[in-house]
Amino acid sequence: MVMEKTALLFAGQGAQYIGMGKDLYEAFPEARAIFDRAEEVLGFQLKKRCFEGPEDLLKITNVSQPAIVTASIAAFEAFKARTNILPAYMAGLSLGEYSALIASGSLTFEDGIRLVKIRGQLMDDAARKYPGKMMAVLDLDIGKIKDICFKSGAEIANLNCPGQVVITGRIEAIDKAEALCMQAGAKRVIPLEVSGGFHSSLMFEASVEFKLILENKPMSLPQIPVISNYTALPQYKVTKIMENLVYQMRSTVKWEDSMEFLLSKNVTTFFEFGPGKVLKGLMRRIDETAQVVNIEKKEDILNLGK
Repeated sequence: MVMEKTALLFAGQGAQYIGMGKDLYEAFPEARAIFDRAEEVLGFQLKKRCFEGPEDLLKITNVSQPAIVTASIAAFEAFKARTNILPAYMAGLSLGEYSALIASGSLTFEDGIRLVKIRGQLMDDAARKYPGKMMAVLDLDIGKIKDICFKSGAEIANLNCPGQVVITGRIEAIDKAEALCMQAGAKRVIPLEVSGGFHSSLMFEASVEFKLILENKPMSLPQIPVISNYTALPQYKVTKIMENLVYQMRSTVKWEDSMEFLLSKNVTTFFEFGPGKVLKGLMRRIDETAQVVNIEKKEDILNLGK
């Protein structure tokens, strides 16, 4: 039965940490199967990277992206085997949109993880060719941030929640924007641990290459509607889903608008899958009355229904 007031959320890049998914792998056969299948498809020691590190290898884009998706789907499969919850919607932050599409049945796990590995490699290649970086700006009016981006050449990468905007672009543009943001009264600016200026025009060539890859991967209509990061709305045509995934690589992620859409549909309970509690933290600033349950560790699964 569809639970109209429930949605599933999936973690994005940057949430990775050493040890993620290890207790799920050891405790649940569904999670173990996902990690094992991922290693077969990817052709490298994913479990070792996730469970043991080292951190500098885990955070490489073409490792961290498939690692986070694998950990997220491992948690989802263990959850699905032990509950009868059928959500009304799914959504994922940037990279997490791929986890949502896998969980919704739009992509097979194997095809999804292959796409994510290719996406990560293309983004990594673009980051080396066009060096850039990203920075979170806290508690500064969005109008002022847009003006600073115009003056500095920076771009808006993520509209995450009230008081948190991520900017992106060339290194010199972000450095200039950092100084301007502090002068304008930002509470803090936080450099992000990523290898490039993602969700910016620096990723244009990568997105064009990815479009060609995506068009040759089978994708079906999601069984549960998935919210697009690019439009902040559910998409009901496969061609539109693919198109938005391409745009997403070089455009602003509209997470706050996506959550506002779900809240407008009377969704009140959210389950967050994958490493960390980033999405729960963002939701606190969007709507503190919404309930967000993290599904990340063995205890989270065992506590379901208690």
